[in-house]
Amino acid sequence: CVSGCVCPHNQVLDGKGGCIEPEDCPCVHNGNSYTPGESIRVGCNNCTCRNRKWHCSDEPCLETCSVYGDGHYTTFDGKRFDFEGDCEYVLIQNYCGQQGMNQGTFRVITENIPCGTTGTTCSKSIKVFLGVSIFFNKFDGYSDVIQRTPGGKMPFQIRSMGIYLVVDTTVGLILMWDRKTSIFIKLSPSFEGHVCGLCGNYDGNGNNDFTTRSQSVVGNVLEFANSWKVSSSCPNANRTKDPCTANPYRKAWAQKQCSIITSEVFAKCHSQVEPNEFYEACIDDACACDTGGDCECFCTAVAAYAQACNELDICISWRTPSICPLFCDYYN
Repeated sequence: CVSGCVCPHNQVLDGKGGCIEPEDCPCVHNGNSYTPGESIRVGCNNCTCRNRKWHCSDEPCLETCSVYGDGHYTTFDGKRFDFEGDCEYVLIQNYCGQQGMNQGTFRVITENIPCGTTGTTCSKSIKVFLGVSIFFNKFDGYSDVIQRTPGGKMPFQIRSMGIYLVVDTTVGLILMWDRKTSIFIKLSPSFEGHVCGLCGNYDGNGNNDFTTRSQSVVGNVLEFANSWKVSSSCPNANRTKDPCTANPYRKAWAQKQCSIITSEVFAKCHSQVEPNEFYEACIDDACACDTGGDCECFCTAVAAYAQACNELDICISWRTPSICPLFCDYYN
């Protein structure tokens, strides 16, 4: 450091014992430093470091609602909750409150079925309604258009993207499904505050996401989620037993397997996406999946955290030949 850590005129300390021009100072994002000219991606926008400040594009970003494993939900506004019900439930629709059914443009329904002996349920089937006369159904990797507008152009496209089946719609909704138990719904900002269901109301405030079908804001997750069942003949869901208490012989195995989420493998994502909730959810799923499908439940739980990291452009290479391998030749 020159002159006892005093820099020449018009220069500043660089924090490493040297001096630099002010315009060469780095920008900081989430505790990391970036040199001038470096770019990062924040959401769907690109940000470039110039003169110690971030200069970002201002594109409207699609927010994501996710459902995975043993009934783990994250709403568009980031509220996390667990719900296990054996019925069909409305994930999202844009006809709410006093609006009539024919005024909406879409509705997504998930069917939950038992996937363990402790009462746990998993989402295994999805139905997507677009408009008033088009019905799209997916089950165990199978997809079909059941009903369509005569002579009309289909308002969606279906494509494969890695392990996901992707449905791109013309109404501003994108649905990603891993053909197992993970569902990701991305929605255009034009629907902010105009949707309802288990994915919340997408108004930027997670505190009012527990809005029932009758448009009442409640504090109880069971009251909220049960209100969104499709058929009134389904019994209301109750809290299920803790799967690791019901299956104590699986707890140590679950903790060991799921520790990959809090390990060095995901270290660069830990400061961006809180890992502990995903870790606890992984343990629950690994304990609950006691009727086969061990790998499916564990791998889906870890993949959910990897996907949350990927949403922030933090790509983690976590799969190995012994941990949730993928046969790339098949997906390619």
